[in-house]
Amino acid sequence: MLEWLQLQLSAAMPGRSTSDEQSQRLHDAELAGLATAFRVRLCAVAVIALWLLVSTAWPRNVYYLSVSFVFLALSYIPYAMRRHRAAWTIKLACTILDVALITATILLPPFGGFASDWPIQTRTRGPEFLYVLLLLAEAALTYSPILVVWTGGIIIAVWSFGINSIYDRVDTVRFGEVGQLTEMQALERFLSPYFVGLTQMWVQVVTTGLFTLFLAIAVLRSRNTLIAQIKDNAVRQSLARYVSPDVAYAMGDDVPSFGTPSKREVAVMFVDIVGFTRMAEKRTPEQALALLRSFQERGCAVLFPCGATLDKFLGDGFMATFGGVEPQTDAAKRALSCAFDLLDTYAAWNAKRKLRGAEPIRVAIGLHFGEVIVGNVGTPERREFTVIGDVVNVASRLERATRDLEGRLVVSDACLQAAGGAPHGRSFTRTLTVDIRGRDHPVRAHLM
Repeated sequence: MLEWLQLQLSAAMPGRSTSDEQSQRLHDAELAGLATAFRVRLCAVAVIALWLLVSTAWPRNVYYLSVSFVFLALSYIPYAMRRHRAAWTIKLACTILDVALITATILLPPFGGFASDWPIQTRTRGPEFLYVLLLLAEAALTYSPILVVWTGGIIIAVWSFGINSIYDRVDTVRFGEVGQLTEMQALERFLSPYFVGLTQMWVQVVTTGLFTLFLAIAVLRSRNTLIAQIKDNAVRQSLARYVSPDVAYAMGDDVPSFGTPSKREVAVMFVDIVGFTRMAEKRTPEQALALLRSFQERGCAVLFPCGATLDKFLGDGFMATFGGVEPQTDAAKRALSCAFDLLDTYAAWNAKRKLRGAEPIRVAIGLHFGEVIVGNVGTPERREFTVIGDVVNVASRLERATRDLEGRLVVSDACLQAAGGAPHGRSFTRTLTVDIRGRDHPVRAHLM
């Protein structure tokens, strides 16, 4: 167990991770842990201060209140220096001072006129040792098992030194001073105000050691969980660069049913740059791709906040769905609102292009709503989550129809009705029927 813990702790040193980005996120969590530890200590000191006011007579309570504020000040140092490169060294050093301060306050009488007439040996018998263990609980808030082990070790060392210092005093009564004692003689010595026994100290040392071990393992498990979450988020973010973010997060959730074929009512949108091939021929490859990237970035900046799924990029266009990954009762309404937002975004882009003398971009959008099949397609080596069905074909044809109809947006009547009408302040120029190749009946649509 100890060897396993040592290996785990060596791998869990603050700030280590498999990449700079993950390391930074872990470091940020550790800094947040130090800040949380300071706030928790602040609350703890406030509670202890109130308890001292009630349980300790004046003016002795003034002395202990002063010590409490010094204890609070010690925790402020690592809090204030938590972004310093030596933050953890400072925290480890302050831990020594913390333990030394609490131990001295418990075992040594107050100076001056604050001290009582009781022998110093009586100070080893109270329950105040529990205050020292609060430091272990505080250390657990930092996601650092190293700090927990360090704090536990310092507590054992400093407390043992303090008890043994009192035990070695010449006026201390011990069991070992005489030979065999009867039970009554042992009781008499035990009840002496000058008696100090090491049994209680060993119980405190052993329990502190076990408590440190258990708490370090618990913190290590929490830290490993945190690291796993950081890595999982990093994988999802990397995956989101290749698939739609909602698909990436759904895949990251490892839901067994994800991608299972099913039927669902979905809004399908096709967006395309009209005449991009002609425009690309006038540009260098770098310029053509830069134009395409600008078009795609602006489109995605509108799609994702609307709850859309980017199904795929299609050369100089893209296909998006609403309600494909997760059912959306307002999928048609979201899609229609998103279509108008896209037109506004690309119109603003064209205004900027006009100011610098660049050729404007004409964008065409087709939108349809209905029942489709959603699920994974492809091979075991490469799969893709997509939607298939007549709705996809109709949406694509509606987008192509914008050329002949001289419009920017064609929305099927099925989508408009499912959306509950056009968004507030929006309207269409006319309503018409569009012939769709491969379909026996035309599609009633609205043009803008």
